[in-house]
Amino acid sequence: MTKQPDDWLDDVPDNEEEDDEIIWVSKSEIKRDAEALKRLGAELVELSSNSLDRIPLDEDLRAAIELAQKIKKEGRRRQLQLIGKMLRSRDEDPIRQALDKLKNRHNQQVALFHKLEMLRDRLIEEGDDAMADVLQLYPDADRQQLRSMIRNAQKEKATSKPPKAARQIFQYLRELAEA
Repeated sequence: MTKQPDDWLDDVPDNEEEDDEIIWVSKSEIKRDAEALKRLGAELVELSSNSLDRIPLDEDLRAAIELAQKIKKEGRRRQLQLIGKMLRSRDEDPIRQALDKLKNRHNQQVALFHKLEMLRDRLIEEGDDAMADVLQLYPDADRQQLRSMIRNAQKEKATSKPPKAARQIFQYLRELAEA
């Protein structure tokens, strides 16, 4: 039996035909991905060197980011494009995760500051009534020192003086929260 030209399809197993399926990516999607990586690179360039130490970067990428931090205007734009291109050949997930951790830490710190400011304002307004909440939150707090600072802050507020004692209360609460 001689094989006909179309008989070669009979020799190919069915699962190989499925493996040859190609996933088409549109040109727009490629551009969106490249733009997203460029934005990620711009976020990295805006970080301080201490923050960059916490992000897993190889030497080439780190050097490119540090160079971009020194450059201004058009050169910076081109350097950001280069960083985006470098990110395409790397696994960006660990970098994004580390960046998200940094952002989250900042958000937590801001939330803590707002909480401490509200607690300070309550102490100045309510005095001893709010003191119980502070002592419950921070059992190591020095009641006498806190009362003295509250009295001073109330006097300053009544006489329209600068809020030096209010700042001291905030600083003391921050030290308690960090301990």
